[in-house]
Amino acid sequence: MAKDYYELLGVPRSASADEIKKAYRKLALKYHPDRNPGDRAAEESFKEISAAYEVLSDEKKRRQYDQYGHDAFTGNRGASPGGNPFDIFSQVFGNSVFDTFFGGGQRQRSGPEPGASLRYDLQLEFEEAVFGAEREIMIPRAENCDRCHGSGCEPGTSRRTCHHCRGTGQVTMAQGFFSISQPCPHCRGQGESVDSPCRDCQGAGRVQKRKRIAVSIPPGVDTGMRVRVAGEGEAGVRGGPPGDLIVVIHVREHDIFKREGDDLHCEVPVPFHTAALGGKVRVPTISGAADLTIPAGTQSGRVFRLRDKGVPSARGHGRGDQHVHIMVEVPTNLSATQKQKLREFADTCDDRVFPNLRRFLDHAKKFFET
Repeated sequence: MAKDYYELLGVPRSASADEIKKAYRKLALKYHPDRNPGDRAAEESFKEISAAYEVLSDEKKRRQYDQYGHDAFTGNRGASPGGNPFDIFSQVFGNSVFDTFFGGGQRQRSGPEPGASLRYDLQLEFEEAVFGAEREIMIPRAENCDRCHGSGCEPGTSRRTCHHCRGTGQVTMAQGFFSISQPCPHCRGQGESVDSPCRDCQGAGRVQKRKRIAVSIPPGVDTGMRVRVAGEGEAGVRGGPPGDLIVVIHVREHDIFKREGDDLHCEVPVPFHTAALGGKVRVPTISGAADLTIPAGTQSGRVFRLRDKGVPSARGHGRGDQHVHIMVEVPTNLSATQKQKLREFADTCDDRVFPNLRRFLDHAKKFFET
């Protein structure tokens, strides 16, 4: 007994043309013989859903089927659905069938190809990253052969059209019910062959060499930034342009400065008497020493900003600031005289001398009373 066409496609009798087509596409991909080699049941299902789609996708045939069922195509009522299921499949999918089953449609003869870009990781000293630098690096890369100038042929000879694919770079092979194209194995899809390969590069057109390249590092670069040197990658293939050289920056840490963006941070020890009385201290900057005036009563952890003493912006927009973190140093290894002077100083101190201590004791009083 013939199966119901709507049930075969898994759609209701009220399904639209788009719904019918969508259902057919899904089932056709599932049961296609080239996806199920040797599976007779899948092949039979493929034929059945193709017949169902042939009828239900045609308005006239669908009306006849809805009125008479399978009898609509027997006797003198109408032509029986007997189209080639693979023709129906091709009409629906077009060239995308090659993408679906064989990883891409028919390809044309290969042309010029750009060379690959290369990556080089470059270590810079902190000062080089801040002020910029000129560096020379040595890289291995593929370059056009000097003997054949990239053609792959011995001097005096040239490439000729591949007679296997007639220059298309593709050959046709029968697979299942299809004739499909794939890259020509004789010319590797190039459409040309070399009768007399260059003896230096063995027909490749390129050879590996080591090249010394000057790299200009702009001021203000930081770890992770990239400097592109155009045209210094590998040579192109078949006359294609060369790739680029990508230099990835890595900056070594500094003993004094810590960097945050374009700003610099450093910690400066200050004697306790200078912090108490105020005065000038010498601080290092990337441009040399600078005088910093600190007010009397400066505490550890206070930060002073030195404007425009940071790193030049790699984008050319001014430069950052330097942040000086004060670290008040308590004296050690005191002499007897120094200790006596400190005791005398302590005897003169009251709450006004240590206001922060007084505030702390006021807040912590309840803890000391228990």
